[in-house]
Amino acid sequence: MAYQPLKKTISHLPTASSINTNVWVADDGQAYGRYFNSSLTSAFQALRSTLDLQVVGYQATARSYAPGQQSESGLSLWRLLDHAASDDESVELDRLCRLLHAINFYRQPQAFGQDLYLHVHSRLLAAVQQNHGAAFRRILDTLELPHQHIALELPHNSSNQRWILNHVSANYQLNGFRIVVNVGDIAQGSELARHPNIAAIRLDGSSALDSDALASLCSVARETGTNIIIKKLDNLQYYQTIEKVAQAEKQEIYVQGFLFDKPNASLFSYPVRLAGLRAGMACQCSSQQ
Repeated sequence: MAYQPLKKTISHLPTASSINTNVWVADDGQAYGRYFNSSLTSAFQALRSTLDLQVVGYQATARSYAPGQQSESGLSLWRLLDHAASDDESVELDRLCRLLHAINFYRQPQAFGQDLYLHVHSRLLAAVQQNHGAAFRRILDTLELPHQHIALELPHNSSNQRWILNHVSANYQLNGFRIVVNVGDIAQGSELARHPNIAAIRLDGSSALDSDALASLCSVARETGTNIIIKKLDNLQYYQTIEKVAQAEKQEIYVQGFLFDKPNASLFSYPVRLAGLRAGMACQCSSQQ
């Protein structure tokens, strides 16, 4: 492990859960957390480049955990608690998830030089009044982890979009984080790609089937230096459309989804080759389970 303060922190964490334990580690170094009566841990899904399908980063997801269960098989904690937790409790959960993701990501040698994408829940945006990202930055500085490789993903929320962009994203930037914004469609993506605080926009694969609109978005992204991330890709036809536009526009696009990788506690990702993708991606995915 390259990050010695993180290694030291992990060595001092408990190795088993107890009523007085909020974070603990297993024998393999995987970190787990307690939130009320739930246990949780991290799963990571790779982002790949349309240039060669090599891994360019990972998105972290919190998953519920039970002994004997693979972490990537758990339920999303946010789905379980969205309507039950108060704002303060949601902030606590969000910060616990970020801590777990940072530990579980950077403890693995494959994390070196890779980007980590962390989702910011809308409850956190509403509950934190100022200086967004400061608490997380302090944790990263203490552990000497590279904040410049961490991108924070803001949720899609059209009614509060301008407030998010003008206040929250500026605060996160001041604390050294890159900002990714989830968008509802390509038109909104083209608009937000021009915003100076936004490093990347993220949209669903089903929104990218309009080749002309996607080509226009690529043109804007090329001008502004904004990355395009297309998520939830599980359809080969969708990817082929995206790949053709990316090649025609000479614009790299990041793609993510079950077509390539399943969420996993380990960062090890099988290589995906274009020939193999077209010949039998279903076999490739099933071999990773």
